Amino acid sequence: MDHYIGIDLGTSALKALLVAEDGKIVAKASFPYECSHPHPYWSEQEPAWWFDACKQAVSELVRVSSIRKIRAIGIAGQMHGLVMLDEKDAVIRPAILWNDGRSQEETDYLNNEIGKEKLTELTGNIAFAGFTAPKILWAEKHEPENFAKTKKIMLPKDYLVYRLCGAFTTDLSDASGFLLLDVKNRKYSKEMLDICHITEDMLPELHESSDVVGKMYPELAKELGIEGECLLIAGAGDNAGSAIGTGTIGEGKCNISLGTSGTIFISSAHFCEDKKNALHSFCDAAGAYHLLGCTLSAASARKWWLEQIRETEDFAKDEIDVKAAGKRESSIFFMPYLAGERSPYNDVNVRAAFLGLDSTTTKADMSRAVMEGVAFSLKDCLDAAHEDGACPKVATISGGGFRSEEWCQIFADIFEIPLSKLDGNEGPSFGGAILAMVGDKKYPNCAVAAEKLAHVAKCYIPNEKKFAYYRKKHLKYKSIYPLIKQLED
Repeated sequence: MDHYIGIDLGTSALKALLVAEDGKIVAKASFPYECSHPHPYWSEQEPAWWFDACKQAVSELVRVSSIRKIRAIGIAGQMHGLVMLDEKDAVIRPAILWNDGRSQEETDYLNNEIGKEKLTELTGNIAFAGFTAPKILWAEKHEPENFAKTKKIMLPKDYLVYRLCGAFTTDLSDASGFLLLDVKNRKYSKEMLDICHITEDMLPELHESSDVVGKMYPELAKELGIEGECLLIAGAGDNAGSAIGTGTIGEGKCNISLGTSGTIFISSAHFCEDKKNALHSFCDAAGAYHLLGCTLSAASARKWWLEQIRETEDFAKDEIDVKAAGKRESSIFFMPYLAGERSPYNDVNVRAAFLGLDSTTTKADMSRAVMEGVAFSLKDCLDAAHEDGACPKVATISGGGFRSEEWCQIFADIFEIPLSKLDGNEGPSFGGAILAMVGDKKYPNCAVAAEKLAHVAKCYIPNEKKFAYYRKKHLKYKSIYPLIKQLED
């Protein structure tokens, strides 16, 4: 029985799975790291933290399983982060992450002066502050010495691949978030590179996600306890990796993920351009395309509410209270814009808010409002997809936020479609393992592998008695954004 490692390079931790070729999860490991916020709207991490966590996780998997022969490693990772290396391959500055909002001025320049129509023509997307291209322009303007020293530009998971085997590569799903890729034609846009004042030799070589791009350095493999040859796979952006791990492959399939951010991923056999630029049109990890909507604060919003505001880590007690609060209708709203918002508003400055409180409001009411607010935000993205003709009838769910049974049901009731939770609920890391198997020719393609390896553990059926209530409440929710937008500086 051959074994593979799948890695999820997240925002708060690196998670790794050791998976047998039959899909059985043999061992798990997770190592956290911090996120630095040196100024308002800034979000940074040291790439060395990721590599240290990666080495610890792989070593731990090998140690606890006593399995030393690892055929291949596939990595799914947080998207859009700007990693800059100099001519000696030294990291120049901390990585600027996907949830960093400092590049709003550069985003406005791209959307308003280069123009949304032109950007869409070149890349299939408009600029968002989270994307990599605005960060590159920010670095050129505000840190010209660092920009001048830059010889390689990488995305987070590609930095790990580079450190593990020396391959300067990326995959098309992750590269889609550069805003430097002609997504439809799956190649870099020369005109976009010129706009950002960089050259193609500064960017990683493009690959499909399951491509083998190198072999782990022998001395590093020995350090980590691995015997023999270990292949490195190109990998995927975290959402595309999660889609592989949940079998979201083919026309019109849907996966909803609740991690630090929340996403809705709708697969498509063909390139689909969002007419209103509310969603992202990206390559997927299976050789096709997808529409992606993202709310920046999802499970992180609940964590903020419970740990920072209520000063409790008793999520289980909160779960009981939230379920009880759901037995009555509520006029309380939570707008989950703790870090601004990506889809569908592209507004880095808007901020979160509670509305509708009165003297009878309880902590449980507000906890439930937080859950509903995140679900409503992603329902906005689903509505945008409907306007593009994408109307999924079912969806899979993944991510740590969906450990909450009540949150799963809230999503099912608001989305009005059945939601399936897969066995293990390890979307991105399991997807990375599947990519590793496909790269090693254990399976002919991702669709065949996912069909065999991804198994539904539970299905959440929407409660039709809730439909009218949530439809009405969502309409009110949508009317609130224009009001709180007026409070922006």
